[in-house]
Amino acid sequence: MKLHTVAMIPARGGSKRIPKKNIIDFNGEPMICRTIRAAQNSNIFDDIIVNTDDDEIAEISKINGISIPFKRRSCEDDYSNISDVTIDFIEQYELEKKKIIDEVIVLLPNCPIRDENDIIEAYNFFNQNNKPIQISAVKFGWMNPWWAHTINQNNVAKNIFNVGQKRSQDLDELYFPTGAIWIANAKTLVHRKSFYNGEFTFFPMDWKKGIDIDTYEDLELAKLIDIKDECES
Repeated sequence: MKLHTVAMIPARGGSKRIPKKNIIDFNGEPMICRTIRAAQNSNIFDDIIVNTDDDEIAEISKINGISIPFKRRSCEDDYSNISDVTIDFIEQYELEKKKIIDEVIVLLPNCPIRDENDIIEAYNFFNQNNKPIQISAVKFGWMNPWWAHTINQNNVAKNIFNVGQKRSQDLDELYFPTGAIWIANAKTLVHRKSFYNGEFTFFPMDWKKGIDIDTYEDLELAKLIDIKDECES
């Protein structure tokens, strides 16, 4: 039996660090349009839903071919995490649309450089690994956390991990999650109540594709990378 696979693009209107972040201009278009287009062009999904509480975001989504069957009913505050938002979405979707979600793929709109090829690759990776939950991740680069220090009021430094004089090539590679592409078996996610409870896998991405925009500095970096990639393609 064919699985019902749904893309959920979470886009609340009340972002604080960058007001209206999800629809801020990103090299000539509202940022959320990049994620909508990537989801559409992947041809993976039975349904693509922008999960929002905001009328302007909803209208932009509709103009770009996304139906808004319902508004987000909760989790529009600064404290709800992506697990809470996704689980609430699954429950609301199944109630409103009378359909069971088998697989949910979460695509944050503040990761605009991720494209349809990344989504397809992540989805294939998910199916090959046969694990119920997968989170996209990026390897730490030149800002290697192994060399992280604290400094006291006298600027005396203390290494957090006590790695001593080890060379970077002798240390384990470290990864951190990015909101670009999170995939879950919906029933498992609801049962576990979090993407992080129980066993999950990482899907490593190119660091540029995984850029997660939370500040204006992130935004400027992402714009520059996007322009450079466009010029080279």
